[in-house]
Amino acid sequence: EGFNGTISGTREAVDTVLNHLKTHIVHGEFEHKESLNEKQPFGRAKVRLKKETISLGEDVSLAHRGTYVEPKDWNALISDPDVIVIDTRNTYETHIGTFEGAKDPGIRTFKQLPDYVHTHLDPAKHKKIATFCTGGIRCEKFTAWLKQEGFENVYHLKGGILKYLEEIPESESKWQGECYVFDERVAVGHGLAPSISASQCPACGHALTSEDRKHTLYVEGRRCGFCNDAGKP
Repeated sequence: EGFNGTISGTREAVDTVLNHLKTHIVHGEFEHKESLNEKQPFGRAKVRLKKETISLGEDVSLAHRGTYVEPKDWNALISDPDVIVIDTRNTYETHIGTFEGAKDPGIRTFKQLPDYVHTHLDPAKHKKIATFCTGGIRCEKFTAWLKQEGFENVYHLKGGILKYLEEIPESESKWQGECYVFDERVAVGHGLAPSISASQCPACGHALTSEDRKHTLYVEGRRCGFCNDAGKP
């Protein structure tokens, strides 16, 4: 299915990796996003070989994916009252930010998304579905599955939230909050600037806003108000 990942380093080091991928792996250009940070956002290097980039728990053919929507056209699409906008990310991600008017399925894992669709959506009633995720990877599979399930007009944000935040000025944005990322920055905002307020619970891993850190169960460096939900003592 390809590869998906994030790297960090000096300008020269990152360019070296990108050039290697373009020359020896992809054999051409491919989409990537860049964010500047003053500190190393990763504690270690990790590479995983998997059968799927991400599993939906269903057999999915990627031959018929949804329609890509460029960031510049996304606002108009999700402003259409006939469009159902679905955030395909997990609750610990959606908690700190999402698009205006988007439905949050309240899932803990990507594999729970089909159950949400079967319960809340009907191809005969919901004619237009727009989906988005962090970088666009999950939506590649989810939109293909939606089309298999009979949903005809399915769209997904090309490049995901990160590409939208990179290209769309905050003054024109329909994004609310910040976007969770899988490294020590925890979240980024418009222009992909690292968050100055978000943090992460060391016990359960849930993203925390400044309001979350006011919770009565929050103990800095030990636990947060979401730990009970995650089964942490």
